[in-house]
Amino acid sequence: MESISIKPGRFQFSELTKERLITGIRFICIFLFLYTAYAKIVDHDRFLRGLAKVHILHGMAIYISWFVPFAEILVSVLILIPQTAKWGLYAFISLMTLFTGYIISAMIWETKLPCHCGGVIEKLSWMQHLWFNLAFILLTIFAIWLHNSKYLKKT
Repeated sequence: MESISIKPGRFQFSELTKERLITGIRFICIFLFLYTAYAKIVDHDRFLRGLAKVHILHGMAIYISWFVPFAEILVSVLILIPQTAKWGLYAFISLMTLFTGYIISAMIWETKLPCHCGGVIEKLSWMQHLWFNLAFILLTIFAIWLHNSKYLKKT
């Protein structure tokens, strides 16, 4: 029932542990995106008004207000399907990187910005948002690394 082995200079997970970690991370990512997409759709007017207040986005706010939750749902579906899960994780990293870039630019150039992420995530400060996003990006990179190491070992 060994799941983790430590060899000199190397730390390895069993295949079952890798699979469980990958699956857990996939479901955490799905939950995050479906939760925030739901919050943005349910309170769409508020999300749209928040985007419209951002001077660099206000001209595209209506399009962004529908694209973001749609993209989050689409990425969640990709992550859910085993055959597309790896591509979904790459898409997740891409969107989270885009959101993180938005946060950094907001921290630099905006004087007052309300958060419109949806749900309890809105309670985070901008710096907490930044760390939250970076943690999810790193967690997803770890899942992809596990996925790649799992399949490299089989060949």
